[in-house]
Amino acid sequence: MRIARDTSFILRWVSLFFIAAAIVLTMFELTAYSRARGNYPQGMTIGGVPVGGVSPQEAAQRLLQVYSSPVEIQYTGQIIHLDPSLVGFSIETESMLAAADLQRTGSPFWIGFWDFLWSRQPETSPVPLVATLSQDRLRTYLQEEISPRYDIPAVPAQPIPGQVNFAPGTPGQELDIDRAVILLEDALRSPGKRTVALTSQRTTAGRPALVNLGILVRQIIDLTPFDGVVGFYMLDLQTGEELHFGYDRNQNVSIEPDIAFTASSTIKIPTMISVYKHLGPTLTEDTAALLLEMITKSENPATDALMERIDEGRGPLVVTSDMQSLGLDNTFIAGYFFNGAALLQRFDTPANQRTDVVTNPDVYNQTTPSEMGQLMADLYQCSQAGGGTLVAAFPDKMSQATCLEMIDYLKRDRIGVLLEAGLPEGTQIAHKHGWISGPSGIIQNISDVGIVYTPGGNYVLAIYIYHPVQTVWEPVSNMVVQISQAVYNYFNLSQ
Repeated sequence: MRIARDTSFILRWVSLFFIAAAIVLTMFELTAYSRARGNYPQGMTIGGVPVGGVSPQEAAQRLLQVYSSPVEIQYTGQIIHLDPSLVGFSIETESMLAAADLQRTGSPFWIGFWDFLWSRQPETSPVPLVATLSQDRLRTYLQEEISPRYDIPAVPAQPIPGQVNFAPGTPGQELDIDRAVILLEDALRSPGKRTVALTSQRTTAGRPALVNLGILVRQIIDLTPFDGVVGFYMLDLQTGEELHFGYDRNQNVSIEPDIAFTASSTIKIPTMISVYKHLGPTLTEDTAALLLEMITKSENPATDALMERIDEGRGPLVVTSDMQSLGLDNTFIAGYFFNGAALLQRFDTPANQRTDVVTNPDVYNQTTPSEMGQLMADLYQCSQAGGGTLVAAFPDKMSQATCLEMIDYLKRDRIGVLLEAGLPEGTQIAHKHGWISGPSGIIQNISDVGIVYTPGGNYVLAIYIYHPVQTVWEPVSNMVVQISQAVYNYFNLSQ
């Protein structure tokens, strides 16, 4: 009996021991589980950042550390570090932690404890990144900080000293901002891939500035044995940009007002316009024949005959009045061409009243490079769209068709020298040339004005030249050829 009692006593204490041990172990596991439940489950990620086994406070610190770190930008061989806050990037830490807490504490306590005892990890799903970004600020940063500093600008073609050509330009690199916004937004939202190589777009080298063309043209004049007066006017018919200067004895002179020159045969362009205004729009066969002689052969009798048909006795003054209607106050013809023709009226103009530049313009006909160039531009505009100053001033007589007819006449002026000789074969030019030689054959005035049609762009070019003693044909005509070549090359750098 005593043995049985002893055995029962021992068993009771052993049972109590195991119960106590189980209670202690359970309390230990409960404590461990409570601590584990206070942290995020193993394998859990928030915004791509591993947060398994850490508390919400530690997780918040990790997120801040990762997403506030700079993004490395690689562009044109440079390394730039972008602070996310500069572009308005910020993470919504509280909302992401709240979503993570639902997974951390979502299951009932005792079910979670049971899984913990059996080392079963709870199922988790990644918490996506919640962040805000100002695309406007990012784009502004790229446009104002990256592009101006690190783009490689294209270098335009440059005139070659002593030649009529331009050295080729160098292409540049320009940041592809639309693509950069996408790449940087992805990097800012990535916890690991925070290095971005930005892409660029190739930029072509454009034409040099017009001032460089002006330098080249002046250089051509300087290298020519000529110390007279040169009036130069060029108009880009695509952009409306002008290059206009006066040059007297190799020095710049004012062009306000422009310089008056003898118009010589270039006055036949205004005469042709007046013919269409007063005798058109459809010309008779004999009028058209006279017009062809006036333009292509520069026949003065044909010019006189046409002005007589406009108004017998006052034809030149009618042509002048028409030009004044177009705002050309320095362009006039004051008498017929035949020898001994009376001077019908003396014209004082802003241009011919200048005393600082001496060109001794003919009292019978005068113009300026800019006015004749503008008249050609009006003719071109009318021929292209049927609008402009000519149509506005003479609406019943001027149209696209009549302007195309006039340009066609000017295209038939083929002389093989001056502006025409400076153009590649096959280039279309609608122009009128002129020069005056006295009884001794000495030339003092040379002029040529035209519309030039080229693959690289169309332009108006007007050149007027005067020397008080003699404008020697060979060097001066060659100078005009070189100027024509230089302007053509400016518009056709790749040709």
